[in-house]
Amino acid sequence: MNAAQKDIVRAGAAYWALIFALGFVLGTVRTLWSAAALGETAFILIEVPVMLAASWLAARWLVARFGIASRGAAMGMGALAFALLMVAEMALTAALGGNVARWIAGLFAPPGLYGFLGQIAFGLMPWIVVRPEQRH
Repeated sequence: MNAAQKDIVRAGAAYWALIFALGFVLGTVRTLWSAAALGETAFILIEVPVMLAASWLAARWLVARFGIASRGAAMGMGALAFALLMVAEMALTAALGGNVARWIAGLFAPPGLYGFLGQIAFGLMPWIVVRPEQRH
């Protein structure tokens, strides 16, 4: 693995870790308090824009920090972060005694679909924010 590939992996892992930590906190708040008061769908519709704003900020910072300069490298960073997110969520579901098949099915119906679309946008965010080097 060359230095540029290592930077993509480091950036993707850091991006995932930052956003997963925030999502874990918001998910805990949603599960323990807010979903009961607001309803699951309402809270997710509040949570997704917060997560996307944080994703935008984190992606911009990490793209600059790790010198991610091409759309391909940014897509690799985002794809790795998205894959780590899906594996972590699946593992967390299983560890908490949840049904993984039900979790997967829930990604394709509201309100889970709204969160899943936000997660896809999270994966694409590095590609959205990268500014490819200008070639003259």
